[in-house]
Amino acid sequence: MVILGIMDFTEAVGKIDFNTIGLLVGMMIIVGITRRSGVFEYMAVKAAHKTGGDPIKTMIALSIVTAAASALLDNVTTVLLVVPVTISICSTLEITPVPILIAEILSSNIGGTATLIGDPPNIMIGSAAGLGFMDFVYNLTPIVLVVFAVTLWLLRLIYGKRMSATDENRGRLMAMNAEGAIKDRVLMRKSLPVIGLVILGFITHGISGLEPAAIALAGASLLLLLTRENLDEVLHTVEWATLFFFIGLFILVGGLEKVGIIEDMARGAVAITHSDLKASTILILWLSAIASAFIDNIPFVATFIPLIKEMAIIGHMNVTPLWWALALGACLGGNGTIIGASANVIVSGIAAREGHHLTFVSYFKIAFPLMLVSIALSTVYLLLFYF
Repeated sequence: MVILGIMDFTEAVGKIDFNTIGLLVGMMIIVGITRRSGVFEYMAVKAAHKTGGDPIKTMIALSIVTAAASALLDNVTTVLLVVPVTISICSTLEITPVPILIAEILSSNIGGTATLIGDPPNIMIGSAAGLGFMDFVYNLTPIVLVVFAVTLWLLRLIYGKRMSATDENRGRLMAMNAEGAIKDRVLMRKSLPVIGLVILGFITHGISGLEPAAIALAGASLLLLLTRENLDEVLHTVEWATLFFFIGLFILVGGLEKVGIIEDMARGAVAITHSDLKASTILILWLSAIASAFIDNIPFVATFIPLIKEMAIIGHMNVTPLWWALALGACLGGNGTIIGASANVIVSGIAAREGHHLTFVSYFKIAFPLMLVSIALSTVYLLLFYF
């Protein structure tokens, strides 16, 4: 963009959303330090113990842990922590982990939809639209809970008769030592209160006036001071490739915006829907869901953010429902295929390394219909509560 003369360097840097970048860096540091304590593995094993070793109940319990962790941390980090433990649990029960891994992929993306920090598209939307942590909780968590409950019910119907374990193997699972998963209790006692403070900061940022990035970075700084972790090692846990991908993406989309391509797309969308807010909302929900199933949802959302802003100007409409449609479509749509979201690809890779192949077709047959159900439920929700 700079070399072609579309923008000068100062303009290009000005297009970078540093609130998004700062929030990602802060949360990556917090999670990178906390994961060393083993607390997430402990939660997974304890959840499995609560089921008595029943495979279906174990699937539901691990799905709940995955969804909750994805809402409060981020879905990529969550699956990196939960999936290896899941494979170990399934090995103990002598059952295939594939159904549970599919459930965890779906749960990670559904749980990540519920909050500002759960999924990168939400971070981008929140920053661009000036929406806070509690805005996402109030507007998205109700439908996310419904989608999650329906998805678990359907998964139980699909896999209920296919998964069983012997009493001997259930006993071996119950004998697994959850306490042994905790590698550093002192680190855990320091990390969990800081995570609690950061979440409290997100909830109250409307009162404090602090941006989410400032809260996350302050939490990361506090945790570094408390734990005295080696800074070089901690910075290795930050996903720099992801951050620079975002930086490049913001600049590219800024260039599209400057030359008028985004405006042309917005005028086309307004023309198709005749400036009807209801039609625009449904169009963005389904378009973002289908597109996000086959392409990464981050560049899609990056393109649509300025598009929605332009639609607000051209169509003279209140675009608030469009932001929620974009968040639901992009995050839930990522469940449609194995390449639809980063968490999906990571789970597939870990499973393959352990000898459990999660192919595109086998995943698609289960997940794509469930994704369509989630978008249908979201359609009903948006129509009922915003029109």
